[in-house]
Amino acid sequence: MDFNRLCKDILGLESKIRFAGVCDDSGAIKYGGQREGITNLLSPEETKKSNLQALARWALRNSLASKVGKGKYAMSEYEKIKRITFPLEENHLLLVTTEVVADHNKIIRDILPMLT
Repeated sequence: MDFNRLCKDILGLESKIRFAGVCDDSGAIKYGGQREGITNLLSPEETKKSNLQALARWALRNSLASKVGKGKYAMSEYEKIKRITFPLEENHLLLVTTEVVADHNKIIRDILPMLT
């Protein structure tokens, strides 16, 4: 899968998408990034820490996959953003952040077919 193309396509879906990036198992963003003109809320160090936490949560979810099935996505809403994570191949994680007013259900429905 072309992760750079994926991130560009996701940013093209909706102007309320702030960020689309792919991190590896170290938590480092390897592909994609912030929408032009949007200010990061987290420093690079905080972003990496947040990504490592997301990876750890996916590891916990995967420990139950044999009983409930493989996770497709997880969504969290904060006061300033929504964050949607999708597990990808090769121990990568797709991270998408949106404005709080974004229609996350539509965004998720639009992204899932891109991942198959």
